[in-house]
Amino acid sequence: MEAPLYNQQGENIGTIALPNKLFGVRWNPDVVKQVVLALQANRRHGPAHTKGRGDVRGGGKKPWRQKGTGRARHGSIRSPIWVGGGVTHGPSKEKNYTQKINKQVKRKALAMVLTKKLKDEEIIFIDQFAISDAKTKQASTILKQFRTTSGVERLGVRGGKAFVFLDEPNQILIRAFRNLPFVDIEEARNMNVEKALLPKYVIMTKNAVGKITV
Repeated sequence: MEAPLYNQQGENIGTIALPNKLFGVRWNPDVVKQVVLALQANRRHGPAHTKGRGDVRGGGKKPWRQKGTGRARHGSIRSPIWVGGGVTHGPSKEKNYTQKINKQVKRKALAMVLTKKLKDEEIIFIDQFAISDAKTKQASTILKQFRTTSGVERLGVRGGKAFVFLDEPNQILIRAFRNLPFVDIEEARNMNVEKALLPKYVIMTKNAVGKITV
């Protein structure tokens, strides 16, 4: 399987060979949805927390004797029906939202997303990035050249959010791209289903393909 290969000026300079295990997998939306929801759930933390009657301070003494007062019987002023008492069925930060997804399923889902992106012409393969300074203007110029030469009109702007994947850490590139509002950048070894699926376009260097863990 092959795909067009570009330089950073947006010019087609040949093709790149792609592995079928990454870019030749049958699309299954149910599997992709399952993995995306699991990734989102695993990042979820329950910040809201209420105290039950056993957590609220005070209330160790019975307010009044059980019989003979004419009032309703009570055992603690920290009962949920008292002001300042515990909360019944309130949210707890101890709730666990994590979901387990097998590694094979996550890898398969990532390959499905990459295959679909390639089929929809939403993946751009670049030979390499060559930026001398960590200037956002240089990164913006690269994307602008692609918008004019390769026919990707919305690349890196509103409605065309892009995720750039590098084959190795490069602080100059990261600092140059990170201030663009509709562009994210990271190493390809950290790619997952969510990062590949949610942006409109995926940009990766030629050597980044071999860094994707599937």
